[in-house]
Amino acid sequence: MPFLLTSDVDGGTFRLRGALRADLPAIVSLLADDSLGSGRERAADMAPYERAFEALDADPSHLLIVGELLPGGGGDAAVVATFQLSFLPGISRQGAWRSQIEGVRVADSLRGNGIGNVMVQWAIDESRRRGCALMQLTTHKTRLAAHRFYERLGFEASHQGMKLTL
Repeated sequence: MPFLLTSDVDGGTFRLRGALRADLPAIVSLLADDSLGSGRERAADMAPYERAFEALDADPSHLLIVGELLPGGGGDAAVVATFQLSFLPGISRQGAWRSQIEGVRVADSLRGNGIGNVMVQWAIDESRRRGCALMQLTTHKTRLAAHRFYERLGFEASHQGMKLTL
């Protein structure tokens, strides 16, 4: 599979690529590796994740991306990051397309190494390339470090988000 981006970061070479079905255990592990995710994710049953992967993989409006780190001293590349990028048509804003980035995760031990910045910048560039007028995201109100991270990248907390668990 071709790499979407290759970048030198602290600790080695970081590469973005489309996720493969075989990446699902690593993706779920990344999603579960915090206080919120640990209560939502259930790696013991991969069937729901596999169904979701098949739906995402079949639809070009949705990208599930993983980031691999190839250590500077050599060794095998490991999946250390992930995100989903979706492209949504809309009537508002004169029929503008928007992108939505979600499930952004970087392995805890690698936060602060520039990996999140590389990923989100790629997503912004891809959104522009596809003609999107804006990019949106939600982040839990308790994730204060994530808020600061996104604000440094130019995102504004312009709306109040709401969710209804079904």
